[in-house]
Amino acid sequence: MDHRLLEIVACPSCQGKVFYNRDNNELICKFDRVAYPIVDGIPVLIESEARDLSQEEVQG
Repeated sequence: MDHRLLEIVACPSCQGKVFYNRDNNELICKFDRVAYPIVDGIPVLIESEARDLSQEEVQG
């Protein structure tokens, strides 16, 4: 994931900062507790495509 892209991409729900999770290849919004997938190098920032994070994932 290009770090320059992370500087401009925001959560579509809250417009907050997202963090790259290299292990799962996802963008994480800790505020909304969701993870957006990255498919073929492209972030899929669609709320219906996001998965809910577990409490452990949010805290970690």
